[in-house]
Amino acid sequence: MIDFYLYDDSEDANIRFTSFVGDESRYDLALLQTNRHFGKTIVMNMQNNKFSIMGRDDLNEPGYIEYSLGVNENEAKEVYEFLSEYIH
Repeated sequence: MIDFYLYDDSEDANIRFTSFVGDESRYDLALLQTNRHFGKTIVMNMQNNKFSIMGRDDLNEPGYIEYSLGVNENEAKEVYEFLSEYIH
């Protein structure tokens, strides 16, 4: 039984599904942008069910993409290349 909701909101979202192949791997990502999360984007790695809320500051944090999306260092460089043009 639910006694108390912290929040229960509906919101319009801009959702982008993208799949691309780099030198290291294939990537299947979903990117959700809403007015929540201080303008950051929810990035989902649909191959391994890992996700993160990312902004430009997070992209530039060493090791963040590897940890949050479950990819290795070389794969993270390819993901960074794509996300750096999308996340501002």
